[in-house]
Amino acid sequence: MLKFLKGVVGGSGSGPKDLPYNIGEPYPSAWGSWTHFRGTSKDDGSLVSIFSLSGSNAQDGHLVAGRNGVKRLRTVRHPNILSFLHSTETEVYDGSTTKVTVYIVTEPVMPLSEKIKELGLEGIQRDEYYAWGLHQIAKAVSFLNNDCKLVHGNVCLASVVVTQTLDWKLHAFDVLSEFDGNSEASAGPLLQYAWLVGTQYKPMELVKSDWAAVRKSPPWAIDSWGLGCLIYELFSGVKLSKTEELRDTASIPKSLLPDYQRLLSSMPSRRMNTSKLLENSEYFQNKLVDTIHFMEILNLKDSVEKDTFFRKLPNLAEQLPRQIVLKKLLPLLASALEFGSAAAPALTALLKMGSWLSTEEFSVKVLPTVVKLFASNDRAIRVGLLQHIDQFGESLSAQAVDEQVYPHVATGFSDTSAFLRELTLKSMLVLAPKLSQRTMSGSLLKYLSKLQVDEEPAIRTNTTILLGNIASHLNEGTRKRVLINAFTVRALRDTFSPARGAGIMALCATSSYYDINEIATRILPNVVVLTIDSDSDVRTKAFQAVDQFLQIVKQYNDKTNSGDTTGAAGIGISSMPGNASLLGWAMSSLTLKGKPSEQAHLAPVNTAAPLSSSNSNASSVIDTPTTAPTHVSSRTDLAEQPVPESPTSTDGWGEIENGIDDENEKDGWDDIEPLEEPKPSPALANIQAAQKRPVAVPVSQPKQQGTSLRPKNTALPKNEDDDLWGSIAAPAPKSSSKSLNLKPNAPVDDDDPWAAIAAPPPTTKAKPLSAGRGRGAKPAAPKLGAQRINRTSSGM
Repeated sequence: MLKFLKGVVGGSGSGPKDLPYNIGEPYPSAWGSWTHFRGTSKDDGSLVSIFSLSGSNAQDGHLVAGRNGVKRLRTVRHPNILSFLHSTETEVYDGSTTKVTVYIVTEPVMPLSEKIKELGLEGIQRDEYYAWGLHQIAKAVSFLNNDCKLVHGNVCLASVVVTQTLDWKLHAFDVLSEFDGNSEASAGPLLQYAWLVGTQYKPMELVKSDWAAVRKSPPWAIDSWGLGCLIYELFSGVKLSKTEELRDTASIPKSLLPDYQRLLSSMPSRRMNTSKLLENSEYFQNKLVDTIHFMEILNLKDSVEKDTFFRKLPNLAEQLPRQIVLKKLLPLLASALEFGSAAAPALTALLKMGSWLSTEEFSVKVLPTVVKLFASNDRAIRVGLLQHIDQFGESLSAQAVDEQVYPHVATGFSDTSAFLRELTLKSMLVLAPKLSQRTMSGSLLKYLSKLQVDEEPAIRTNTTILLGNIASHLNEGTRKRVLINAFTVRALRDTFSPARGAGIMALCATSSYYDINEIATRILPNVVVLTIDSDSDVRTKAFQAVDQFLQIVKQYNDKTNSGDTTGAAGIGISSMPGNASLLGWAMSSLTLKGKPSEQAHLAPVNTAAPLSSSNSNASSVIDTPTTAPTHVSSRTDLAEQPVPESPTSTDGWGEIENGIDDENEKDGWDDIEPLEEPKPSPALANIQAAQKRPVAVPVSQPKQQGTSLRPKNTALPKNEDDDLWGSIAAPAPKSSSKSLNLKPNAPVDDDDPWAAIAAPPPTTKAKPLSAGRGRGAKPAAPKLGAQRINRTSSGM
C-alpha cells in the first residue's frame, strides 16, 4: 500500500511540497480519469511526465483502481512499457471536504493522438512509422500475455504514449490483472474494475460479463481485441465510439487487413496471438522497422554485416521520415559509436544526420560523441574524423579543441601512414585557429617543422601551405622567428618543385608580416634565384613575387624620400592588387597516388578544391615514385643524397619555447638563429672540409698550398654584421643551375676576383691525393726490402 502524505499543495500549479517535481501544463487528453501534465525535476530540471488522479475520498473506485495501476507500473519493466520514476498520494483538506490525489511520475512522454498531429506524416512515411509503433505495442502486449500471464484489459489509442525518441509505450495499468483459467480469483481486478473500460473496447464475452468464457479463452484473447481497436483508431483517425465501427476496413492497409480481422475474431479461441502477429505480418517488413531493429541488436551482428549496413545507411536515411531519423536513429547511432559497437562507416551516417539538425541541437546531440571519438584507437575512425572535420570543426569550442581534440589528433603527425599524416596536417587548417598560443608554439610548430622535412614531398608542400594559412594566428614574435626560415631556408630549396612554388606563394601571402630589411636582405635574394628554376611554374611565381616585393621596396623608398617613414615598413600584400585570394588555398591529397598498399583499407579523401597552379604541376609529377622525383633537379650530386632527407635538414626556424620533450632529436628549426650567429651552409662546409685536407693539393704547387688557407678565413666572416644574409643566403636552391653547384677544389686568391667562380682543376690530376703514393714512395720500397732481406739472413 502506498504511503499517505498529508499536507497542503505548495504553490499554484507546482504540486505537493514533498513531490520533488514541478507540475506544468496539462495535455488535452489522457486515459480514463487521469490528467497528464508536463513536468520538470526540482533537482536538475530534467523533463518528466506527471499523471494525477483525484477522488473525494480514499475509497473512491477510481483511486482504488489507480493504486493498482501504480503498483503494476512500478513492478512491470519492459522497453515498450512506460518507465516509472516516482509516485505519491496526498490528502488536501478544504473546509468540510477532502480531496485525495494520486501522482505518478514517469519518463517524459506525450499522448499518441497529440504526437500524430504534431508529426503530420503522410503516405508511405506515415505507414512506416505506424508499423514501427504497432510493432512496439504488439511486443509489449505479447510480453504481458505470454511471458507474464497478465491481461491489460484496455489496449486502445488512449493507453499509448510516445517518448522523446518517438518510441511507443503502453501504460494505463489500472485494470491490469493476472490471468489463470483454473482460478476463479485470478481475474479479480479485471472483474472488479471492468466498468472503467468503455463498452466499445470490450470483446463480446466481456460485454456479456461471461467470466466463464473469459477464463476458458486464451490469455491474449482480450488484449488481441484491444489491439484491433487500436489499429482501427490509428488508421481511421477517429476515436472508436461503438463496436460496429470495427467492421469498416476501408482505412486499414491491405497488408495488415488479414491480421486485423483475425485479431477481432468473434470467437476468443480463434483470435490471433500478438506474438504470431509479429512473426507473420508482412506489414512490419519495411525499411524503417528493419533499420531500427538492426540498430537495436547491433551487438549481435558480425563485422561484415555492420560494415554493409552502415555503408548503406546514409542513403537509406534520406528515404526515412526525417523526424524519426533525428530523434530515434541518431541517438542510437551516436550511442553505438561511443561504446564501440558501430563500425567506422557509421561516422559518415552520423555526420550526415547531424547536418539536418540546427546548430544548437548539433552541439548537444552530435558534438559530445564526436569529441569522444577522437580518443579512439581505431585508425579507420580517426581517418573518418579527419576526412569530415570540415563538417563539424567550426562547431567545436576552442577549449574542447585545445584540451580534448588536439592531443589525440597530434598523434597523427608521427603516424607511420603518410595518408594519415597528411590528413592530420590538413585538419589543422580548421583546428589551428582554435588552439591557444602555448599549444601553437609549444607543440604544433614543432610537429610542422618535422613535417617540412618529411619523406613525402606532398606533405612538405602542404606543410608550407598550412603555415601560410595559419600565419595570422601566430603571435608577432613567433612569426618573425618561423616564417622566413620556413619559407626561404626550407621551402624555396626543396627538391620538389610544387614545394618551391608553395614557398613563393606563402611568402607573397604573408608579405605584410615582414619589415623592409627582411624583404631586401632575406626574401628577395632567395626568390630571385628561382627566376632561373628548372620548373616553369616556379619561375613564373618567382617573377610575380619579385615584382610584388620590389613594389613594396619602391613604395618604401618613395615614402622615405618624401619624409614619411611611418608605416613604410608595414607595406604588404594588403596593398597589392590581385593577391587578395592567396590565403584561400586548398590542399589536395597528393600522397594518394602511387601508394596503393597504404590505401587498401582506407577510404580516399575528398578535397574541396584544387590547389593553385602549383598543385596541377604536382599532380602531373606525383605519378612517378614520390621518393625520387627525378625531374626536379639536374644536379649531379643528388644521386648521392637520399631524397627523404630534407635538402635543408641542417637549417632551422629558430628557437621555439615549450616544445616537445625530445632533446636528443633535432627537429630542424632549432639549429640556427638566422638573425644572430649564422652557421656555415652545406656548400660552405664542403669547401672548408676540402681546404682542411693538406693532401688535397699536389706538392708540386707550393703557391696554391700557401693560398689555400686564405679562403678559409674569408669564407666565414668574423663580423656577422657585414653579411646580413648569414649562412642561409650562401647556398643556392637545389633547383638552381649547375654553375651554382660547383665544389671548388682549387683555392681562391684574393688578388683574383674571378677565382671564386673559376673552373676546378682537371680530375686527371687527382692521383697525388691518394694516401701512401707520390714522389717519396719510390725510395721507400728498397728500404722495406732491405729490412726483409736482413731478417732472412739473420735467421739463416
